[in-house]
Amino acid sequence: MVTFPALFHRLFFQHKKKMIAFLLVWPAFAMAQQQPAEYRHLFTAGVASGLMGGLYDGFYPIDSLKTKGDFGLGAPDKLDGELLVLNGKVYQTQYTGKTFEVADQHHRIPFCMVNFFRANTVIHVPNSMDKATFYHYLDSIMPNVNGMYAIHIKGKFRYLKTRAFPPVNEQPYPQLAGMLDKQHFFQYKESNGDLVGYRLPVYMDNTNISGYHFHYLSDQKDAGGHIVDLITGDITIEISLLDSYTVQVPATPAFNHFDFKKDRQEDIKSVERGSAK
Repeated sequence: MVTFPALFHRLFFQHKKKMIAFLLVWPAFAMAQQQPAEYRHLFTAGVASGLMGGLYDGFYPIDSLKTKGDFGLGAPDKLDGELLVLNGKVYQTQYTGKTFEVADQHHRIPFCMVNFFRANTVIHVPNSMDKATFYHYLDSIMPNVNGMYAIHIKGKFRYLKTRAFPPVNEQPYPQLAGMLDKQHFFQYKESNGDLVGYRLPVYMDNTNISGYHFHYLSDQKDAGGHIVDLITGDITIEISLLDSYTVQVPATPAFNHFDFKKDRQEDIKSVERGSAK
């Protein structure tokens, strides 16, 4: 008769590499399965590379967006700033710096990604880190390079630099990378608030934006914008694992005739970091 320990020992050494891989992957897999499916899904309205190329006209209403998620970020109709979704409310930071909750639930947006946020991991980090060090630290606690992560960071920030794009009024709209010199930048010191963002894998580029992408909202709900630079203070990091995504494609003449053959990955990176280099 073969006992369980003997059987496990035999199977382990016969399939050592497979067993080790399974044991490494299983904790993250099991953690993700504890969430209902609605908490593991990313919904995107619009296509990121289309936004980069000038598709700024809103097509997806905010009241519909709220049925897809209570956490996320995006761009307003014809730009004029940045959008952030937190606790089911949508906030806009205009290029003037004015920040407010969007009251018009029928307001349409050209691009936004949202999910229903439920943290799998919560970590308190009291020590300060600059942006590069902070992103390196996040990489260390999110080791799956091909995983999708929603990230909420709350607390005190020693320094924040954010930006917002101005509105566009006349067609043909310029490409977003061509508007970098028109950005408005804002700097905050010793500011308390929330970062809402994602780390998405490279295979999601063009439909979404790979790498880290964060927007900021102050505790007073009167300041925000797209994160360009930061130094953390005493913060709490919440991470939610995602395992699926859908994209709502615009049904507009501009989208139907848009040229997606052009490689816009460098444009996406330039816009993300706020500068051409």
